[in-house]
Parts: sequence; structure tokens; C-alpha cells
Amino acid sequence: MARVLVVEDDQFVRSALIRHLTEAAHTVRSVGTALEALREVAHVGFDVVILDLGLPDLDGGEALKMLRGITDVPVIIATARDDEADIVRLLNDGADDYLTKPFSVEHLSARMAAVLRRSRAGAAGAEPPSRVIRVGGLSIDPLRRQAELDGAPLDLTRREFDLLAFLAGRPGVVVPRKELLAEVWQQSYGDDQTIDVHLSWLRRKLGETAAKPRYLHTLRGVGVKLEPPR
Repeated sequence: MARVLVVEDDQFVRSALIRHLTEAAHTVRSVGTALEALREVAHVGFDVVILDLGLPDLDGGEALKMLRGITDVPVIIATARDDEADIVRLLNDGADDYLTKPFSVEHLSARMAAVLRRSRAGAAGAEPPSRVIRVGGLSIDPLRRQAELDGAPLDLTRREFDLLAFLAGRPGVVVPRKELLAEVWQQSYGDDQTIDVHLSWLRRKLGETAAKPRYLHTLRGVGVKLEPPR
């Protein structure tokens, strides 16, 4: 199964998570502070980290940034915060998913399974196509995971790159949101807000907005397509 690091300072929640994950045959280690989490990740190989935001020594959002500096391990945020700005910031800083407390163990299990499927598929993985995808001024190299717009490199997060590459591989095709969740996020269900957040940040990096799109076009109630500017 999976090697899981639980970063949670509430002893009751922490014990419940450890018990549930252990019963599900996962190998679990747990810590109560951000600095302990960073030490653990630096020395132990984990498959997924469950990260609380309300830590006593450092805000979990800052801990996430520091984690992303040393590892690409999938991180699921566990938070009582439901402010959209917080969620946007966390996703942009590298969170793979988030759960708002209180949540059921079944919900956590489903989110963990989706994140682990995606992570293991990448590790096992089928080598991405070597051809460079070009759509208008966009140039995307899936093998090197590099993207350029009009010759200038794009600084994209992992998920932003995956989303852009998937859409660019189907230029002019309207891709349903359900398909995006399944193919990019490896989830059979999820919150449309996750897609909207990543589209918003991707548009910003492409120099466009939802009101004035150039490459990314959303068809309300249908899906999203990428095509060259007209």
C-alpha cells in the first residue's frame, strides 16, 4: 500500500487518521509540526503527505512551499479553511488536493486513492510522447515538460503543465470537464472549482482572461478547448 506522512497537531484527529490509515494497510508516520514534517520528508520516502494548515510552529501554507522546494511527493491539504483565496493560493503553491474539515474517512480514502493512482502512473509511466506540440505561439514539449509562449519560457506548476499539454494535444476540441478530471487529475468525480482555479492561473500566465480569451475557451455547461488565436 502507501507510505503516508500525517502532519497534524490535534492529537485526537491525528490518532484517528493513524488508526484509519493503518487499518487500510498503509504505513503511517506522524508529526505535529512543520519543521518535523520537513525533516521526515528529507530523510524518508513517502507516497503521500496529509498536511494540516493550523500547525503550531509554521503556517501549513508556508510549510507546503518549503516541501515543494525539496520534494515532489503528492500533498493533500486538510484544512478547516474554506476561503476561495486560500484554496487558490494552496493549489498554486503545489497542493495536489484539499479537504475541508470535518471530512469522513471514506472521503479521505477516495482522495488518497486518486492522488496515489496519478503518482504511481507517472512513476510507472508510460513515457510521454517525444514530439513537441505547437498551437499558435505555444510550444509544448511533454518529454522535457517545458512550455513556451512566443519563444518565452512559461513557468508552470505541475498541474498547470499537465492541463495545458492535455488540451494542446486536442486543439480545437471541446473537452468535457469530467474528462479533464479523469485524465489530468485521475479522478472519477470532483469539484469543478479545482478546474476553474487552474484555468484561471493558466490564463494569467498565457496573458489572457476568461472575458478576453486567446487560447483557452470555456463553453459553459460543455467543457474547455484550446485553439490558436484568430
